[in-house]
Amino acid sequence: MKKLTTALLAVCIILLSACDVLNQKTGDIKVEAQTDPKANMAGYKSYAWLGSARVLNDPGNKWQPLSMDIAGDIKYLIDRELNKQGIYSNNQNPDLAVAFFIGIDMDAQKIVDNPDTKVDVLENIPRGALVVTLIDVETGYVVWIGTADADITEGAAEELVRERLDYTLSKMFKLK
Repeated sequence: MKKLTTALLAVCIILLSACDVLNQKTGDIKVEAQTDPKANMAGYKSYAWLGSARVLNDPGNKWQPLSMDIAGDIKYLIDRELNKQGIYSNNQNPDLAVAFFIGIDMDAQKIVDNPDTKVDVLENIPRGALVVTLIDVETGYVVWIGTADADITEGAAEELVRERLDYTLSKMFKLK
């Protein structure tokens, strides 16, 4: 019995440490989503891309890894999440139009508490935001919108950026 208890405790510690690692990678990401209460989301079966837009205040090219196509990765993840919900791409006669907007400000400032002096100070903390919309093609109304904002890590590895995007869009569409 003692061995079983010790083994269960070890498994719990490993699982909790894995959660802590995930939280360190994604803990700053705030995700929200809203559905139009009048929309019948189960009735939508197809979509087409309306477009994407980027506003990027990154004069020193500090944010996006050079080998990475952020817009392409976001589009892929949105396609994946819509497909999981039984909504598939159809450019001929879609039920929904999909668009997203990403904004990055590497010069964003935030008031933070300096632990040494216990005084609030202004610090550069780059920020990013993502907005995804699903628009009913027939009415032209937005039937679902998802938003996310997060701190941006300067010079982040491509793998970390992809993990954070995956987490963000997976969570966003779970709230649908």
